[in-house]
Amino acid sequence: QVQLKESGGGLVQAGDSLTLSCAGSGRTFSNYVMGWFRQAPGKGREFVAAISRLGFTTSYVDSVKGRFTITKDNPKNTLYLQMNSLKPEDTAVYYCAARQSPVVVTPVDEYNYWGQGTQVTVSS
Repeated sequence: QVQLKESGGGLVQAGDSLTLSCAGSGRTFSNYVMGWFRQAPGKGREFVAAISRLGFTTSYVDSVKGRFTITKDNPKNTLYLQMNSLKPEDTAVYYCAARQSPVVVTPVDEYNYWGQGTQVTVSS
């Protein structure tokens, strides 16, 4: 199995940029489809972005398309989420996740391994 740990969260202003990282240990990232999810206060965990095992295929929720970019560095076992033009509605705890199946999917319950999350707060 793989262990995941997010970093890079913080407090920023609307319009700012932030890059989240997710470091993995235990198994190589090239074995996993990886995703970013977020959970705002009082809401369920939602899909943000996902990337295929070798990084050639990505998927995004409509609300972040054109603003967020997901990438992965397999030799470094690290997943990234570049977030630009941040909005107050992006405020949430952000989680990285991994699944062993090769198909890029969006449902939360399709991912097997999770980090503990990092807080992103965007002020208006």
